[in-house]
This record gives sequence, structure tokens and C-alpha cells, in this order.
Amino acid sequence: MKHFISYVTLLFAVFALSTSAIFVKLAAAPSSVTALYRLFFTLLILLPVAVLSRQRRSEFMTISRKQRLLCLASGLLLAIHYILWFESLHYTSVASSTVIVTLQPLFAILLGFLFLKERQSKLALFGCFVAIFGSCVIGYGDFQAGAQALVGDIMALLAAAFISLYFFIGQFMRKVMSASVYSVLGYSGSVVFLLLYALWKQDPLFAYSAATWKYFFGLALIATVLGQFLFNLLLKWLPATTISMSILGEPVGTCLLAYFILQETIGLQQGVGMVIILCGLTLYFLAAPIEQWWTSRTNNK
Repeated sequence: MKHFISYVTLLFAVFALSTSAIFVKLAAAPSSVTALYRLFFTLLILLPVAVLSRQRRSEFMTISRKQRLLCLASGLLLAIHYILWFESLHYTSVASSTVIVTLQPLFAILLGFLFLKERQSKLALFGCFVAIFGSCVIGYGDFQAGAQALVGDIMALLAAAFISLYFFIGQFMRKVMSASVYSVLGYSGSVVFLLLYALWKQDPLFAYSAATWKYFFGLALIATVLGQFLFNLLLKWLPATTISMSILGEPVGTCLLAYFILQETIGLQQGVGMVIILCGLTLYFLAAPIEQWWTSRTNNK
């Protein structure tokens, strides 16, 4: 039952995360400022949860120096992920950047294999590659060529690596720390780094419309608290590889939301890509029960 609830929560979190691209597109602000306020408002929302609880306050007091540094390091990784991903959009197409960022499960599988000795079955790996192929189908035809596009693609690939490291650290920290305390410390590090980055770029911090401020808050409440924060919560029960794989469903949710909110059409190519992604994710998440059924069926013969 616990696993069922975890996977239902994961599905909800992926859908909430899918609103991210919608809010970013609607917000009329530089990427550095959008990322900054996304995490700043998230921090304001989560801070009372962590501070008003006596248990959480006690937890803050007992955190070791090493744990505190790891939390701040995870926040730094998250901030760098946002910077690299958003900046890559200035050099390459949205499709190229998004598809390359969705390669993060490959980094997660590699990290899990090297440091946690996690083994993925052949069927699970096949499902992973099918889902990634679906992302490529959605982005096919919008890829750019040239030296400038290559720079953007490399930045997007690095962004995928950094978010995988972020979830990898989270998997360790959630074994010894509550989600709210871990997230507050991590997001605090992200906010400081993103603020310094925005000041370095000389991006304006306050001159934005009321609508843009609402989109900042929407990014924080829906895409981050109900999306990314729930990922941090689930890392106690689900491996980082599973979380990374689930995020491959984000393009599906984004396409559907763009259809209803932004009146963007879903073409045949996008529709096929979405179906392929869903088939790949289904294969990945059902790989274990399918293989158990096949083994029991074979043994009974």
C-alpha cells in the first residue's frame, strides 16, 4: 500500500512539475530572476513548516556540519542546473535543450550503479530508452546545428548531470533528515547563489508586472512545492533513478497544459512522442512485476 501511495504521489508531482514551462513562458522576466523567485517564494512557503514545528527546530539544532554542507551543496547543484538549462535556451532551440535535459535518467542510472550498486533489469533499461526516444520524437525537426547550438546542447547536458547529482545527494540525506528541513537548507543555498548570479548579470530584481509576480508564485507553489518538493519527500522511499525516470513524463503534461492554457496545438509528431514516452515509462515501472510473473510462470512449467 505504501508503494502504491508513493507512486500516485509521484504521478501527481510530475503533473505539478509540468506547469513549470507554462509559468516560465508566461513570466516576463530574465531566466536568472525567474529561477531566483521560484525558489525564494518556495523557501517562504516551506519555512513555517520547518520552523513552527518543535521537532523540526530540534532537527535543525542537531544537524552535523557535514550534513549542513551536503544540503547547501545540493542547493548549489539545483541552482547551477537552472542556470545552465535556462542559459542553454539562448544558444539552442527549446526542443534541443529540453530533450537533452531529459537524458538525466542515464546519469541517475550510472550514479546508482557506481555508488549504490543498483542494477536495472533489461526490461527497465529498455523502457528508459523508449521513453527517452519519445522525448526525441517530440523535439525532432526543431534541432539546430552549428557551433553556437553545440554550446547550448553541452550546457543542457551538464544541466542534466547536475540535477541527477542533486537527486543523488537527496537520496542520501532523506535517510537521516526530514523533507522540509532538507529542502529549506538546500533552497536557501540556491537562493543565495541565484541572487549573486542575478546581481552579477545586472538583471532587474523588482520592475515586473503584477501578472509576472503571480507567475513567480505559481512556479513556487505548484511546480516546486507540489512538484519538486514532493520528489524530495519521496526520496526516502523511492530511489533517485525512479524519480529521474518519472520526470520524463513532464513533456507529456506540459504539452497537454499548453493545449488547454496557451491554446497550442498538439501535432501528430507530438502525439506520437507522448504515446511513446508513456509506453516507455509503463515498461520501466512495471518491469519488476512483469519479470516476477514471467519467472514464476517459467518455474511452474
